[in-house]
Amino acid sequence: MLRKGDTLIVWKLDRLGLNLRHLVNTVHDLSCKSISFKVLTGQGAKIDTTTSQGKLVFGIFAALAEFERDLISERTKAGLDSARARGRKGGAPYKMTQAKLRLAVTSMGKPETNISDLSKEIGITRQMLYRLSPQMDRCESTARSY
Repeated sequence: MLRKGDTLIVWKLDRLGLNLRHLVNTVHDLSCKSISFKVLTGQGAKIDTTTSQGKLVFGIFAALAEFERDLISERTKAGLDSARARGRKGGAPYKMTQAKLRLAVTSMGKPETNISDLSKEIGITRQMLYRLSPQMDRCESTARSY
């Protein structure tokens, strides 16, 4: 219900945003609509975007939020690179082992096989079982060559 020229007043800074990034984005959206923002008490009591001092304080908050996002991104990338260097891979382990794949190949070749039961037994969805069908054909031909 806020209109151009209005001021959004909050009791405490933590009442407006979930975290610093959310708060900065919210206040930025308000300023794009020419809506001011003011905090009455607490840590952010000096923030009043109707004044130049308040705009400065909030600008510092915005810069800190951007800095924090960049640091998190850098740490995440460094952690992933470090894990890769140690031979670790991200993500969940594969549910489909070679033994399960051989079982599926053998079972899919039989007309009496119930696909739903087979997929439950192997521990994957029916869709994944059908998706693996081309791989099963390759696996089956490879198995025959041995």
